Amino acid sequence: MPTPRPGVPVRGSTTGRPIMAAMDLFGRRWALRILWELRAGPLGARALLARCEGLSSSVLYQRLRELTSSGLITPSPDGYELTRLGTTLGQALRPLDEWAVTWAREQQQDGEDPGEA
Repeated sequence: MPTPRPGVPVRGSTTGRPIMAAMDLFGRRWALRILWELRAGPLGARALLARCEGLSSSVLYQRLRELTSSGLITPSPDGYELTRLGTTLGQALRPLDEWAVTWAREQQQDGEDPGEA
């Protein structure tokens, strides 16, 4: 599966709107977790595998290629690190995180367990 690109059809979008391309990229197994682990600084592949229990090396290297070609991470002497663009992703996701917390609270109030399903 090719790396999602804005302007190119992606899963769920024939137009390739930038938000749909980003959601396709972030929706790939382990992509967001890898970005999360790099938030505090560079990590090598072995360290990423150790922090992401259940992640296979083949999937890790595929995600590293995709995130690198997308401009979110870059190789460094210490492994991989977030680019300026990758760092701004954390700021961009804050409103979504706040929404998710509100959503979880409302699910609990409605008597549902947010961990179900």
